[in-house]
Amino acid sequence: MNEIILPNQTVMLDKFASDLNLEMLYAGRGLITLTSISVDRPGLRLAGFFSFFDTQRIMLIGLTEHEYMRSFSSEQRSEMIRKLFDCGEIPCVIFSRDLPVLPEFMECARATGTPIFRTGKMTTLIMADLCVYLNRLLAPSTTIHGVLMDVSGTGILLTGESGVGKSETAMELIKRGHRLVADDSVLIKRVEKELVGTAPERIRYFMELRGIGIINVKNMYGSGSVMEEKEVELVMELEHWRRDKEYDRIGGEGTVEDILGVQVPKLIVPVSPGRNLAILIEVAARNNRLKGMGYDAAQELIQRTIGR
Repeated sequence: MNEIILPNQTVMLDKFASDLNLEMLYAGRGLITLTSISVDRPGLRLAGFFSFFDTQRIMLIGLTEHEYMRSFSSEQRSEMIRKLFDCGEIPCVIFSRDLPVLPEFMECARATGTPIFRTGKMTTLIMADLCVYLNRLLAPSTTIHGVLMDVSGTGILLTGESGVGKSETAMELIKRGHRLVADDSVLIKRVEKELVGTAPERIRYFMELRGIGIINVKNMYGSGSVMEEKEVELVMELEHWRRDKEYDRIGGEGTVEDILGVQVPKLIVPVSPGRNLAILIEVAARNNRLKGMGYDAAQELIQRTIGR
């Protein structure tokens, strides 16, 4: 059974700052644990309203909050900021518009180990960046045993039991100019209504070929043979040919695979000596693209037959 990973990510400060182009002003606890896709602007909290305050959200300080804090004396400012940090462990605080960090704010951040960042972007722009970043980072995810390929622009997930020939077929596709995303273990995230697949960091670009061993596809075939991520648009399950099983010969059965609540078209492809799987997968990719554009060859054939 594939494991569904609940949203909870720990990010190192350097990577977080690099991903969002932020200036790190104070490292604090040295890492950020993210569990919420929402961002908090603490205007109401600074005014004393703490109901519905989720301390698991990244806190964003814009010009409005900054000027509101500046309007108070140092003692009053210290008190309101202290109450803010006393509510719980805030992942981090980001100041927009290159705003200077008030001494009272930095003092509370140091007391609680809360990382502080700054950006020159407008508040609305950095908030938009954070929403996109958090939605991708904390998207529901699962890990599937298989191979993910980009074939003629279509993301195809090859599945099937071990030894059926997934990696060997992927190798043939790479030689034909298509690109590998992940081999053996495919990490899939649901971002909005799309499934985005990638390889776990530790095995990215690597492939296992029985009888040969481990190879690095990027080093062997160049950067054009791999890609970081790809939308999963079609599942192709490879299975050893069974004479007692009737396989779809028209393509009108409409089988789907449910992955994280998203229905993905699925084909079951029998594997036997003499079948060129790479060519079949290329044809399936192009046919799936045509279906997405509204053309279905099976339906046209049926209509022609009925119309006679």
